[in-house]
Amino acid sequence: MMQAVVGDGLMVKGRHVGDEVREGVILEVHGENGAPPYLVRWRDGHESVFFPSADTLIEHLPGKQRAR
Repeated sequence: MMQAVVGDGLMVKGRHVGDEVREGVILEVHGENGAPPYLVRWRDGHESVFFPSADTLIEHLPGKQRAR
C-alpha cells in the first residue's frame, strides 16, 4: 500500500519509449493514513488530484513522520 505525507515528491515513469518522467510534490493527502488520492503540484505548475499507478515512485523526505 502506498503511503505519503505532505511535502513528499512523486515521480511517474513514462509508459512508452520517449515519454518524459513527471515529477511533483504532494500538497494534500486525501486518503486515510497517508493513502491516495493526493493533491499534487506538478513541475509545470499544474495541480491535480492524483491516484498513483504501479509506475509511480514516492520520494519520502527525511524527517517526515508517517501515520501508522
